[in-house]
Amino acid sequence: MTSSVCSKCGLPTELCVCGTMVKEQAKIKVYTLTKAFRKMMTVVEGIEKDSNPREVSKKLKAKLACGGTYKEGRIELQGEHRSKVKKLLVDQGFSEDQIEVE
Repeated sequence: MTSSVCSKCGLPTELCVCGTMVKEQAKIKVYTLTKAFRKMMTVVEGIEKDSNPREVSKKLKAKLACGGTYKEGRIELQGEHRSKVKKLLVDQGFSEDQIEVE
């Protein structure tokens, strides 16, 4: 039985806590912008690459039933979802006190 080893911490991948540590250290900022034709867009910044932001974006879009994208290091969601995004991020394993909603 062979087990792969994490390149960062040196522990077997089953015991690796690198992803959890990255989630606990991130400072996440959630705010809205107004785009052309007064369309609202919710922006989530501060999710590190180690936390797989594309997967986080995919889950947020599915739960909020909205369109959006991940580009330039931030998640952009169509519509005004500030009040819901914090709870969804906490459900995905991020700490509540590291998420700032403006």
